[in-house]
Formats: sequence, C-alpha cells, structure tokens
Amino acid sequence: MLHKIIFYCLLLTLLLTGTKIYAQETDDDSVVVVNVVKPRVVFIDGPGLEKLHIMEDSLIKTSDSMYEAFIPDTHVEYCARFVRQLVKALKVPNSYYYDFSKLKKKINIIYADDSSFRILNWAIKPGPASERYYGAIQLRTENLKLFGLIDVSEDLGKNLPDTILTDGKWYGAIYYRIMGNIVNGRKIYTLFGFNGGSTISNKKVLDPLTIDESGIAFGAPIFGVGSENNPGRRVNRYVIEYKKGVQASMNWDAERHAIVLDNLTSEVNDPRRKYTYVPSGEYDGFRWGGEMWNFIHNIIPITILKDGEAPGGEEIQPQEKR
Repeated sequence: MLHKIIFYCLLLTLLLTGTKIYAQETDDDSVVVVNVVKPRVVFIDGPGLEKLHIMEDSLIKTSDSMYEAFIPDTHVEYCARFVRQLVKALKVPNSYYYDFSKLKKKINIIYADDSSFRILNWAIKPGPASERYYGAIQLRTENLKLFGLIDVSEDLGKNLPDTILTDGKWYGAIYYRIMGNIVNGRKIYTLFGFNGGSTISNKKVLDPLTIDESGIAFGAPIFGVGSENNPGRRVNRYVIEYKKGVQASMNWDAERHAIVLDNLTSEVNDPRRKYTYVPSGEYDGFRWGGEMWNFIHNIIPITILKDGEAPGGEEIQPQEKR
C-alpha cells in the first residue's frame, strides 16, 4: 500500500510540474472561505466554454470517488485521475475566468484579494488516520501558467514556523482568506489556512506567499514574533496548534483592522503538549505596521470582574427582600 501511495504522489507531482510551470476551518472547526475579489469577466469562446462545462461534470464525478470510494487506497488513484482532468481543463484558454461554480462545492477555490491568482486545493484521506493535501496556483493569464503544490507537512516537524519552502514545496492547508501587502517594493500575500491532518490536534497558519520570475516561495519574516528555534530571528510563518475537537479562531477583523486570534493555553498546564491547547477566553492579534504584522497581546481587552462588581466597575448593592 505504501508503495502505491508513493507512486501516485509522484504521479501527481509529475502531472502538475509537467504542465507549463511558470518560471520554474473543517470538521469540528469549520472554516468559511472568503473570496474578497472576483476576477473581471473575460470572454471564453463558445467551444471553450462548452468544453469546460463537460470537463467540470467529469471532475465532479471523479471527485466523488476521490473522497468516498469504499477502499481508502483508491482515493489516491482517483486523486491522480482528478489531477489529470483538472490540468486538461485549465489548459483551455482563459480558463482562469471560469469559476467552476459546481466544482467549488467539492474542492476549495479561492482568489487573491487583487485577483492576480487563484488557489485550487483539497484534501483526501489515503487511510483512516491520515490526510494529505493537494493543490495548485493558477496565475491570471490567457494561456495556462500553473504552479503545482507538493505537500511536505509531514517532513517539517518543529521547523514548520521557520522554513522557507520553494520549488512547489508547501505546507498543506485549506485556505480561507488571502491578503496582500507591499514589503520593500514587492507584493507578499498572507494566506490564512487550516490543517487537520493530525489525529490529536488541528493547526491554523498564516503563511506568506511570494510570486516572481523565479517561481513561488512560502514563508517570509513578516511577523513580529521571535523564533523559538533561531533566537534573534523572526518566524517565517505563524502557526497555532490546538486540541482536536475544540474551535480556535484566527481571521481578519475589519472593525479592528487586524487579524484576531484566540489566545491558547494548555488545559493540563504543559506548554509542550500543543494537542492540549484550548482557548483561554482572551484574544491576541496582528496589525499591519508598514512592513510586517505587529503582534498585539490582548487585542480585545477582557475585564475580569471582582466578586460583587458589575460591568463598568460599579459595585452591586444587595437588595432588600420584599
């Protein structure tokens, strides 16, 4: 079974990298995908549009088997078939402007806030206790320019916050928001993602993405948080990990103009066991400060009332019995 999984993972990589590569919250913690900006409407000729409709129907059928086939081993096989079909569909000129309205009920499709690219990604279960992520980044061009993504999340371990990933290597996640900022004259996109691949914990990640002539890279020191592994340096991605079965938020708050996230604490008072982390009831956050996300502790002030004290600081006076 292991050899079969490795074979089809390699097949997936070949399929995506063999295409013209340019310059080369879920389950108990649901995530709502936010498409901030939709791409402008561009004409797709009649034959191309008809072809995309037919291909989309085929993709939906394959995706059903990819997720729900009775034998888990075959999920990877159907995934490889799905990739072949998807790449073929994306090769239709101007396919970027085809929104796959039916397929996006099966896989995640999200656009950058400036609509310069979109990410198509999904996760399958090769076995009852495993989950693997797949995806690609499609640039907004008439002829296909696609970056295949290779999930290396199992290889990163404690180096996850610090590693910069290139050559299509990627910390697998389902993305639910993309925000762009300018840093030293170049655009860096912050990707908000969810990874539920562990059996005992979930992770949410803020992962910087850059795209240029040399390709794509995940990770950049744009967070005002120090690295535990490399003292004196900032992390290249920000990650929260918490107990499976609980909900922990990390999303953009337009009212506060900041990223707001749950402050987490170990329910067994052991900071080393991330799988015991649960929300503390307080909230931290990040606010953009020109060239980085500055960390803000207690971004939503929580007032702890003393016994007998009412909100606003007034003491509650006992009332006489009637």
